[in-house]
Formats: sequence, C-alpha cells, structure tokens
Amino acid sequence: MKITIEQVALLSALSHVQSVVERRNTIPILSNVLMSAEGDKLALTATDLDMAIDESVTADVGQAGATTVQAHLLFDIVRKLPDGSQVELKLAGDASRLVLKAGRSTFSLPCLPREDFPVMGEDELPCKFSIGAPELRRLIDKSKFAISTEETRYYLNGIYLHDAESGGVAMLRAVATDGHRLAQVETPLPDGAAGMPGVIIPRKAVNEVRRLIEGREDEIAASLSDTRIRFDLGEAVLTSKLIDGTFPDYSRVIPEGNDKELDVGCGEFKAAVDRVSTISTEKSRAIKLGIGAGRLELSATSPDSGTASEEIPVGYGGETMEIGFNSKYLLDITGQIDGETARFSLADAVSPAIITDPEDESALFVLMPMRV
Repeated sequence: MKITIEQVALLSALSHVQSVVERRNTIPILSNVLMSAEGDKLALTATDLDMAIDESVTADVGQAGATTVQAHLLFDIVRKLPDGSQVELKLAGDASRLVLKAGRSTFSLPCLPREDFPVMGEDELPCKFSIGAPELRRLIDKSKFAISTEETRYYLNGIYLHDAESGGVAMLRAVATDGHRLAQVETPLPDGAAGMPGVIIPRKAVNEVRRLIEGREDEIAASLSDTRIRFDLGEAVLTSKLIDGTFPDYSRVIPEGNDKELDVGCGEFKAAVDRVSTISTEKSRAIKLGIGAGRLELSATSPDSGTASEEIPVGYGGETMEIGFNSKYLLDITGQIDGETARFSLADAVSPAIITDPEDESALFVLMPMRV
C-alpha cells in the first residue's frame, strides 16, 4: 500500500472514525483503524463490536493495499502535522509497519494484519427512510440530555425512536428519560418510516451521529431493523447495534391534569436559576420556586453556604404554591426552549411539571419535583 493524501482530508476522516475506538481495549485489534486503499479512495473503518463507522476520502493511490494501525496514535500524529501538508503513507516490505512521511517528519507505526480486523455482520435492514440533517439534529439535541447513565436500567441508556400520532398527524418521535426528567420531541414522519419498529439507539451511537451531521443541511439516509440501525451520509456510514430491551410506556409519566400555567421569560429565568443555585449543595442542587400572582421567587438554602433568593416577574394567575426542582435539570430543559417564553404546567407541589415552548408544540419536557 502506498498513498499520498492531504493532511486536512485525512484529519477530518480520522477525527470521525477514531472517536468510536475505546481508549482502553483488552483486544488489541479494536484499538486500530482499518485502512484500505483502492482506486482513488482511502477507506477508514473503526469498530468497538457494537458500532462501526466507515468513511472514505479521496487520495492519490500509488499502490492498493490494506492494513490496520492504532487509531488514536495516528490521529494525534496527523493532528500535529502542518496544515496543508501532503502525507505519504506506505506499508513496509513485511507489512508489519506503516511509514508516514510529511515534510521532514517520518513516523514508523506498528501494524496488525487486516485479516484480524472484525467486520460487523451485514443484516437486512428492511425499514428505510430519509430525514433532513437539521431535523435529525433537532431530535437528538432536544432529547439526548435526558438519557439515563444508570447502567442497571440499560433500556434507558439511549433515545427511543418510533412512529407516533400527534393530533391525527403521523410523527417520528424521539423520547429519552432517566426517571427524573423526560424529553419528547417529534417531527413529521418521513416517507418509508411508517410501521417502523420502535428502537432504542444507544447513547454512544447518538453522540457519534450528532458529531457526523454537525453543520450539514442535506438528507441523511437511515435504515433499520429490530437489532441494528445505519445512517448513510454518503462518504461516511455509521452502523450500530440497538439496545435489546423494552422502553417503558412513557405516556403514563406525562400528567394530564396540570391546570396551573406559569409563563416565564426564558433568558431571565435561566439566569436567575443559575445565580441562586450557586448556594445549593452540590449533591441535591435543590432550588425552591415560590409562585404567586405575577411573581416568582427562586430560593436556595445550604447549611454551609447560606441562602439566596431572587424574584422575577411572571405570567401566573393561579393559587400560591411552592415547588422544588433540581436546578441543573431546570437549566437543561429550559436550555432546549428556543422561544422567549417557557411555560410550566403545574398541578401541585408533589406532581410532575410539564415544560413547553408555547411557540413550538413539537417538544415537551416533564420534570419530577423534589423536596426542598
């Protein structure tokens, strides 16, 4: 194998594939990226056995061939090369080393045989549809913060993607919850997605897809089965196993009798929560909301740090009430509100609150209260 490639192009492709590779591996080959040169393309592949990413980049291929080399090591080297430099990659005679040259720099990197590199099975993925990158970004961004990190409830460690109906309209809905908060976001159902199986996309795959579609405005081809999902971005393809579990009936968590509506200026509210929560303890991050006609008092108390309070004007005409929330969760949710106003629909001090953007009915958030 012998190729010449621009540093910027190689760095871009490596930045995508190396992020799939775990830093600590008991299986050496999984620390490597598979490099295959043929025609005018260099194909890079990385996997952790649950997920694989393939990306192709244009290169001047003098001699076709393939090998595997440590992904993070190669990425770090290419990242430190001068911008715009030409990188020459050549496999040594016994194929045990990859020689990298750029300008006056030369590196000789150990290789492992390409035959040892695992290949994810090519399952049939019968459900196929296309979704705009902005819509997919929105589904991910407004829900991924609520993904659980609790490994015992593994079925909550991802985004539940499924078709649903909202107001008689077919929608593609993304839901995530960690038991304390829930995010539900939807977009019109793409052609071909009707009847799709409800799937739970693992957190790592969600983050990798989000990284790949950053800044894109084109259509992303998605295909899935009960066990796998694939996102095809043209030059890059990401395939991931799905979480084998049943997502809970989240509709039972969304309260229906919340008749007290509190409208707050989103920017002002977030700033006040951020200031007052400075006093709250690191463990609980508790903040109290004292709600009255036209006013909201935010307060926090800590035995070590003292007290804090701040009052802001709000739109509210219901009965006076106090309710406590985790301040970080409040900031996470209100950070997903694009409009100027956040609407809290409340029932009482011990029932979950629904938080929405009055100008955007396609996103809904549920937050459990806490004792303060």
